[in-house]
Amino acid sequence: MLTGMSPQDDTANQLPSRRIADAVRELIVSGELARGDKLPSERELARRFGTARNTAREAIRLLTEEALVTPHHGKGVFVREKQRLFRWGNDRYSRKAYRETGLTPFRLEMKRQGKTASIQAVAIDRITPPPEVAERLGVPTDEESVLRRLNEYHADDEPVQLVTTYLRWTDAEGTKLLEPKTGPGGIHGRLEDKGHVLTTGRDEVTARMPTHDEAQFLQTPAGVPVLDVLHTSFDQNGDPFEVTRFVHRADKSGLVYTFDIEN
Repeated sequence: MLTGMSPQDDTANQLPSRRIADAVRELIVSGELARGDKLPSERELARRFGTARNTAREAIRLLTEEALVTPHHGKGVFVREKQRLFRWGNDRYSRKAYRETGLTPFRLEMKRQGKTASIQAVAIDRITPPPEVAERLGVPTDEESVLRRLNEYHADDEPVQLVTTYLRWTDAEGTKLLEPKTGPGGIHGRLEDKGHVLTTGRDEVTARMPTHDEAQFLQTPAGVPVLDVLHTSFDQNGDPFEVTRFVHRADKSGLVYTFDIEN
């Protein structure tokens, strides 16, 4: 019984929809409404707070945007379940940690979690690079100077991340980098064949709201941002040779970095 929810909890200066949202949020935070619990219907919320049903609907919308609740068509609105995090770190480029296992970092992470990994190649094409990619690879912005590889990653049937890799066309032309399966060692193995040994990398991490296509694939609830990781690989000569953008659901992904301190 949701005894903590009553009109007496209202603050006079707040909009009615905000007062309802605040009351429900307090119950979620306190644990009186547990993860997976069903919220009262719009009609019941409106009755308890003495408001119109549209006001209760607006309160649910506010809570949905905060990623506290999830509407399920025909079933009701439920407190969101705790999401299990997929953790990604800078060791995903380690030869010892991953490449010697014969598995990609993604497949190894999924194996550790007891999940089946699958990767679908959406696009492998020669394109004119986005400005931020051209700047990092040092290639022209007015010609088709890069190869783009766009892949969708799943854990079991769950979409996990979108990964777009950009390589200089001069490195990719005539190699298995133009094919979905690049062979032993993956992309970095083929780039080593071209003389680029991964030595250092730089990750630029931002949080933002997803594009329409990203939200559709990742199935992000309203109000949930994505983590955008723009990675640049540098070879033994300090030259950049790969740029990859990773897009993750922020509520399901964590970034873990280990680094040395320069003195």
